[in-house]
Amino acid sequence: MKKIYPLLIVFAIFPLIAEAQKVEIPIDTTITTNHTTIIKGKTISYKAIVGFQPVWNKERKPIASLSYTYYKRTDIKNDENRPLLISFNGGPGSASVWMHIAYTGPRILKIDDEGFPVQPYGIKTNPNSVLDVVDIVYVNPVNTGYSRMIPGEDGKMPEKKLFFGVNEDVKYLASWINTFVTRNNRWRSPKYLIGESYGTTRVSGLALELQNQHWMYLNGVILVSPTEIGFKFAGPVEVANRLPYFTAAAWYHKMLPAELQNKDLLEILPEVEEYTINTILPATIKSGYLEASKKEEIITKMAYYSGLSKKTIRQHNLEVPKSYFWKDLLRNKDGYTIGRLDSRYKGMDIKEAGDTPDYNSELTSWLHAFTPAINYYYSQELKFKTDIKYNMFGPVKPWDRKKDNFTGENLRSAMAMNANLHTMIQSGYYDGATTYFNAKYVMWQLNANGKLSDRLSFKGYRSGHMMYLRNEDLIQANEDIRVFIAKSSANINKGSKY
Repeated sequence: MKKIYPLLIVFAIFPLIAEAQKVEIPIDTTITTNHTTIIKGKTISYKAIVGFQPVWNKERKPIASLSYTYYKRTDIKNDENRPLLISFNGGPGSASVWMHIAYTGPRILKIDDEGFPVQPYGIKTNPNSVLDVVDIVYVNPVNTGYSRMIPGEDGKMPEKKLFFGVNEDVKYLASWINTFVTRNNRWRSPKYLIGESYGTTRVSGLALELQNQHWMYLNGVILVSPTEIGFKFAGPVEVANRLPYFTAAAWYHKMLPAELQNKDLLEILPEVEEYTINTILPATIKSGYLEASKKEEIITKMAYYSGLSKKTIRQHNLEVPKSYFWKDLLRNKDGYTIGRLDSRYKGMDIKEAGDTPDYNSELTSWLHAFTPAINYYYSQELKFKTDIKYNMFGPVKPWDRKKDNFTGENLRSAMAMNANLHTMIQSGYYDGATTYFNAKYVMWQLNANGKLSDRLSFKGYRSGHMMYLRNEDLIQANEDIRVFIAKSSANINKGSKY
């Protein structure tokens, strides 16, 4: 059972409420509570620190304050080799709430075994948390969670361009991490970054930035539901790569022919992947110059693998948009749409006609459960009480995408220069936004010279973008992190060398 002990530490530079009707952002504050939990059948003691740590400008003046939650195991006497996991979500305007209270943290929200919201809302023990093997800090970039920009002495806010861009995001977060590691005496620790969705772009860039600008060498990077991380595959490659995802989602909803439907998903996907690479890709490249008989043969096969009609595929010239797929797959069955980030979820549009769903059914379901859970958790269990709004999604536009195409190259360069650095990719088969096959493609591009195979791995799960919401995948995905940490930290005492 989890226990909450009395509040131990509160250091505040700025009060949360300086005067009536005015809410101030803490700049350098920590609130610590002590807890126990049970992970994998063993009792674990830990402390939870809800903190605010500043971002400084060149004059060492605070220009932003980032909120974070740091979990540190307290029942280990010698922790010099204890790993540290630094966790980011994506967006880029998303808080760290998702992986914090649904994946790796010691407390997770109450949902059913498939990830759907249940009431009353709340929090429960996570018996699968990786806190048994690694300390974890969940970081909220500017304007996410409780993190905000700080006005200067003249009362003016800093320029948004200092934070809201691919390179700016990586630069200030790397400096922030340096400060955190120094303050918490974690320089000796094996260090890991985990990012989800746009967070994979973020941690890929951070791997090289930390290494080159802060001389902080990582042991591992975990990419959860990765974006393209700069490896551009628009055009024929992106179009062709849709098919394996179409197959997975159609299989889940029992929309495939009986011959396929009666097989297990993992029996089908390798066959579809091969067909995608060897047939769909060259056909998409050839486009309108494809022989009519060959095109009709491919249309028939695509319908067989996707659950879509031949007419639909023909009308789209083999290029069925994913948004149309979400709208059309079940149109003539029960009239529901399917989710973008997790296609197991159904939605209901006002009209069954149309080209795209009215809303993201999975996101609505997630916010249903996450928002009350995180607000309750901070105020009641972690003892952080405030009138600051917790931004599940914060305003970060316009986001500067310059050099977005370098983050994957940055990760590849970091791995080339650091023989201890490993990367693991985790992806859900039913994710229609950052598909599992695109994730495999990203892994292949990272390994362009073929020499990183022993330090790259892919793990797939029978769920969507946040694969850990399904209990069976929550168990397996956390176990995969444990194995990854053990493998990537083995033999590090023998030196970083080829």
